Order: sequence, then structure tokens, then C-alpha cells
Amino acid sequence: MAASTWRRLLRSASFLYLFSSILLLGSVAFLFSYVTFSPFSSVYPSSSLDSSALGCQPDGEGSWSIGVFYGDSPLSLKPIEEWNLWRNGSAAWPVANPVVTCRSLSDIGVPSNFVADPFLFIQGETFYLFFETKNSITLQGDIGAAMSNDQGATWQQLGIVLDEEWHLSYPYVFTENNQIYMMPEGSRKGDLRLYRAIEFPLKWKLEKIIINKPLVDSFMIKHQGKYWIFGSDFSSSGARKNGELEIWYADSALGTWKPHKKNPIHNTDKSFGARNGGGPFLYQGHLYRPGQDCGGTYGRSVRLFKVNTLTTEEYEEVEVPLGIEKPVKGINAWNGMRYHQLDVHQLPSDKWVAVMDGDRVPSGEVTLRKLKGYIAYAGAVVLVILLGVMLSMIKCVLPLSRCLPIAGKRSDVFQAERRLFFYYKLGSVFTHLSRIGSFFEGRINLKSWSGRFVTVMIILVAAVLTCFGTSFTYGGNGAAEPYMLKGHYSQFTILTMTYDARIWNLKMFLKHYSSCSSVREIVVVWNKGSPPEISELEYHVPVRIRVEKKNSLNNRFNIDPLIKTRAVLELDDDIMMTCDDVERGFKVWRENPQRIVGFYPRLAGGNPLRYHDEKYARSEGGYNMILTGAAFIDHEMAFSSYWSSKAKPGRDMVEKLFNCEDVLLNFLYVNSSASRAVQYVKPAWAIDTSKFSGVAISQNTQAHYNARSECIQRFTDLYGNLAGNKWSFNSRIDGWDV
Repeated sequence: MAASTWRRLLRSASFLYLFSSILLLGSVAFLFSYVTFSPFSSVYPSSSLDSSALGCQPDGEGSWSIGVFYGDSPLSLKPIEEWNLWRNGSAAWPVANPVVTCRSLSDIGVPSNFVADPFLFIQGETFYLFFETKNSITLQGDIGAAMSNDQGATWQQLGIVLDEEWHLSYPYVFTENNQIYMMPEGSRKGDLRLYRAIEFPLKWKLEKIIINKPLVDSFMIKHQGKYWIFGSDFSSSGARKNGELEIWYADSALGTWKPHKKNPIHNTDKSFGARNGGGPFLYQGHLYRPGQDCGGTYGRSVRLFKVNTLTTEEYEEVEVPLGIEKPVKGINAWNGMRYHQLDVHQLPSDKWVAVMDGDRVPSGEVTLRKLKGYIAYAGAVVLVILLGVMLSMIKCVLPLSRCLPIAGKRSDVFQAERRLFFYYKLGSVFTHLSRIGSFFEGRINLKSWSGRFVTVMIILVAAVLTCFGTSFTYGGNGAAEPYMLKGHYSQFTILTMTYDARIWNLKMFLKHYSSCSSVREIVVVWNKGSPPEISELEYHVPVRIRVEKKNSLNNRFNIDPLIKTRAVLELDDDIMMTCDDVERGFKVWRENPQRIVGFYPRLAGGNPLRYHDEKYARSEGGYNMILTGAAFIDHEMAFSSYWSSKAKPGRDMVEKLFNCEDVLLNFLYVNSSASRAVQYVKPAWAIDTSKFSGVAISQNTQAHYNARSECIQRFTDLYGNLAGNKWSFNSRIDGWDV
């Protein structure tokens, strides 16, 4: 009997309708994912469930990381990349922020979702960094540590140095009487605790519970003969969360602490900066206190206050400029959405160093994004059911006697009074739903044009909601994050060549690529006509227009001593790719900086040698050239080689044909290298915008290819044959060159 019931169910119009709807919307979700999601590995690829794979999980609290800043003054600090520190071992030319991330810890077997609340402790030439790390497994905050012997450019992770049964964060570290102390936040324990280092920096012992209040984000400082603790107690009556600040004072660090006469010093809006945002510092005789602006989202930014008066009875502070430029790349910047802690120290050289945390997403972004996705999916399901009812495919009459146990023995009813009351309430809801269903049932007649129109519109809206749900649930936060290599991030310069007829392409180019995370600067090589005013362009990184004396393709590789990075991405102004594709290409180049690494493979083959496109190269199973219209190069090596005396005959031919400058560079690379000279990276997609603007340089494809074939034959005579240096596709484990 059960089998026959199932057969009737599977043959029913309702089942067939619902199955078809699931199949249709599932196909929509799959196609949407295929078109919009990158087919390549994420920023943190892993092939096994090791500690590294467990780390860096999406977290509702964010994806915090830590950067280093330097300056001649604590009121004027610039990120580490502005100081042009190079590290050859990791191909970081220069080193770029962030310098410590969840990946830094996860790679040593300490799964971490994020690192935040950084504090520096400096001993001689060694920097020690203490920070909160959220364990990816326990989801609890612990205190991690790292050390640097090159003033913050490279960090050796030391692991977890303090782990309690409760959440820890804000590890403020200081010295007193030749002892090193840490005063982390552990407000969930209900008090403020002081730990002493017994084997610095790895082992700490509880020294004393100094205040029996759950103070949040507290620091201690000796100032004008007394010891002061600044912290927030959000558990006190009337305290405004993230807007309250208290001060306590004592005659010694381990003494009896008394509340300030004017406590709470602040109890105001959370955007004011009352909650501490790092450690205090002295500059030119004045005490400064960083505070958190939590307006809009937790930890939105740091505000800086100069303390004018600090006594046991009075307190006054005024806000001063922070002195750090606000990030402008949005979610593509490691601190693009928020930064909430700053710790500043003066070096023996009188320069200043600081550490700051940052996040590319607002608080609760993961939760909110998934909630939006589920709501969109729920909306699609409701529309499917509604359409089924309106088409009479689904009968919205709920058999209450089968669903709800509202009948039974009188003794059972008395024993389950509360449950029965719930069943009656649920039955009432089902009754109302049945009435609503009866109202809509059969409202659409597919034989009429209006009925067909309504059906199509409902299906389209359900498909759109499915796409939104898929994007929010599985599409990530939308950031094109950079790729770490051997513990470092780095930056590169984009160089593009254009002229006055392609202003539209240039404007789109600058707006898009200047938001990519690792782009340091964009150099525009202006070949012909009057260049635009910088004020006419929209961009997020420095843009420099280099006006050339004559219109020549050789200008692309002119030696430029003003370029600050070793890597240059030569990129035609009519090529649009995703920032993630650019970041992947940069990572591959950092792995192989002696190569031309790019996105457009070509093959010189046949007898005589001729120039062939990517389709032909794939049919022949390999390539031996990479077009420099979209390629990473070491600009010092490439430009010097291009302008060598050996390359002069080749440059003359480029001038003659107004073509082949990239072919010439490929020949020069192969001729000067005993190993592989080119490397392909497949973009998720690429668009040629010149087809929309009608200003393509090479409009006659066959003539263009013939000229390049002529170049190949001439360059072979001059520099040797590159046809034998063929490299296959799909040679990388990560699949980035399929």
C-alpha cells in the first residue's frame, strides 16, 4: 500500500511541477555560478584537512589582519610599502601590508580566523608583536606572539603564548621594575588581570587581579608620578556600549586602584572614540590616547586624542588628526572597511613605528550576507509555490487530521495541555493558509496572454531571486584579495600606453585597475596628442602621465627610474580583467620573476616560422610567447635588455612596422635565459573595450599577423630561434594555466 502511495505521489502533477521547478532554478543557480564565480582556487587553497586548511574561515567578527607603519612623527605615519623595504627571499619588492594574517598562524599549525588588537614590545633591535587570534576550532580569542629582526618587515610566528578558558584579547604589554607585564582583556571572567613574563615572550604567570570589574580594552601608564588605567565597563548601570570610558589610579602598578572622581569620563555615542583603540604614547611632552569610532559598524576607525589634563579629579582631552591616510580601495584593501587599534613606539633612531589592525569587511558581514541569501532563496520558494497554486498544480488544502494529533484520549489531553494548545494554534495557522491558498487557486489561465505574461514574470523574478541567493550565500564578500608568498605581500606598478583618441578606454581602465589590492601606481605612457588633466580622471592610487616626444611602440619599454616597484604589469588600455586575475598573475610572477608572466599565449611555429594565435597554440599543445599587452615583467631587467645595443636592429624594425615590440621582448628574454622565459596564466574572463569605442590599433587582423610573422623571421636571424622553447598548458598544480 505504501508503494502504491509513493507511485501516485511521483506521478502527481504537484510532484512533477515541484521537481521541474527545482531543476529549473537549480540550473539557473549553476549557470549563474559558472558565469560569475572565478573557476580558480581561492586565496588560501589547500588540498587536505591540515591546520592550514582549517584556518582563515569566514567569520562574523571579520577577517582582521595587522599592518606596520613608519614615520618621522607619530602624527604622520605611512604604511610599510611606502618605505620601499625589499626582501629577495619572498620576491617582495617592496614588502606590503598586511604583515601578519590568519594565514601566518595557520601555516604553523595554529588555526586562526583572524588576528587583531596588536601591541608592540621592542627590545634592542628585536620587535615583539602580541595580538589576539581567534581559534578556528574553539572560536575563542587567545594571545599570539611573533618576533621580527628587521624592524617589522618579516615576522617569525611564535604561536600561542597565553590561553585561558575564557576569551582573551587586547594584550597590552609594558615594563615595570625590570619586569615585563601583560594586561589582556578577559572581561568575560569579570575582572582585570595582570600577568608577568616568566620566560619572555612565551610563558606568562598570573600576577594579580588588580580590579574586580570586567574592564574592556584597558591600558596602564605611569604619568606625572601616578599609575593610570584607562578602560571601559559596559556592564555598569547606564553604560553605553562602546561609548563608556573610566579612569583608575594608584601609587604603583600592583597597588590599590581607586576610581577617578569623574567616572565615567565618557558615556556617550559609540562613534565618539571613548573605547580605547590601542596603547597611549608620549610625544613632545603630551600624552595621546587612541580611541575607537564604532559608529556604523564595530571598530570602524581609530580617533586620536591629546590629553590636556589628567589629575585624580580632572580630565580633559581634545581630538587631533590621526595622521594616517584613509584607505580608498574599499573591500580590496586589507583595512578598507575598518581599522580599530593603533600602537605607536619611538625607535632609537627617533623615527616612529606603529602597528595597526584592519579589516576589509564590516562587522557581521558573513552573517548578514548569508541571511540575505537565505531570504532570497525563501522568496524564490514562495513564488514557486504561489505559481503552482495559481496554476492549480498544487492544492493548498492541508489535511489537519493527518498533520496534527488533536484527537485522542481525554487523559492524554490533560497530560499534554501545553502541547495541545500549540497544536490548536498551529492548526489555526494552517486553516488561514488554506483559505489564502483557496483565494489564489486557479487564478492563472495559461490559455490567455495575460496568464502567460504573469507566469513568465513570476518565473523571471524567482530566477533573479535564485541568482541573488546564490551570490550572497556562495559568492564570498566580493573582494579580490592578494596572494601571500613566503609570508609576504608585495605591490606592482601598472604601465599602459595610450593616446588622445582613447580617453574613454583610459578612464574606465584607471577606475577599475586602481582599485586592485596590490597596485602601487599607474604610469600612463602618452604617445600622441594632448594628455588629459589628472583632475578629469577617477583613480585610487597615484597616477603619473609620462608624455613621450614621439609616437613609438618602443616607448612602452622606456627605462623609468621613477618606478618604485620591481614588478611592472604591462597592460593595454583596452583590456579589462578581474582584479583577482591580476592578483593571480602577480603571484605567479613572484614565483618566477625572471620570466614574462602573462595572460595571452602565442605560438611561433611552422616552416617558415609564422605568428599564431592562442587557439592555434592550444591545438598544437603549447606556446612559446606571451604578449606584453597583459604581462608582468621585471622592469629593470626587461627595459635594460630592450634598450641594449644588441636590441637596436629589433627596435628599428618595430619603428618601421609600428608593430612587434612585444615579440622582440620575448626573443630577448629567450636569448638571455638558459631556463624557461615565459609563463601563461589563464584569466577568468577578459574584455577588449576597444571594440566598443571603435579605436582598436590593429583592425586588420590578417595584416597584423603577417607583420608579426615577418618580425619573427627577422628576429630569428638576429637573436636565435625560440620555436624550440615550447611550453605546455595545464602544467601547474593549481590549474591556473589550463
